[in-house]
This record gives sequence, structure tokens and C-alpha cells, in this order.
Amino acid sequence: MPDLSIKDVPAQELEQLRARAKRHHRSLQGELRTILSEALAPPEQRSPQHGLSFDQVLAELRKIPLQMPRESARMIREDRDGR
Repeated sequence: MPDLSIKDVPAQELEQLRARAKRHHRSLQGELRTILSEALAPPEQRSPQHGLSFDQVLAELRKIPLQMPRESARMIREDRDGR
């Protein structure tokens, strides 16, 4: 497999990449491969929230009809009252 080298990466960006790799429990090399794979994936294979702003994600979440069934509300109330 061919190698790829990126030169003159600003120190701040390198630290951000290292922190990101650590958050995802990957090596720096593994994180860079994941970033490249995600960036080059066809749109239909990307996650739905890829590239969306916070407001766009919030708008999508608000479209989901979330309701709490009465039975769940009763169970939660009983649990809270029992404390």
C-alpha cells in the first residue's frame, strides 16, 4: 500500500488531530485514514448528519415525533415519588 506524507502541518492542527484520535481511541494514523475514508465516501454512504450545522441537526431532530406514553410517565412518577 502506498504511503502518504503531509508536510508543514501547523502545530495547533496537529494537536487537534491528536486529541481527536485520542477521543476516538485511535492512533493518529488511524484517525487520518478514517477522516480520508469519510471524506471520500459517496454521499449515500455518509452518515445523515455529516456536514450539517447545529441548527440543521436540531431542525431534523424536531421533525421526529417524540412522545412519552402515559404508562412510562406513570412509572417515572412512581419511581420519583418513592425516593
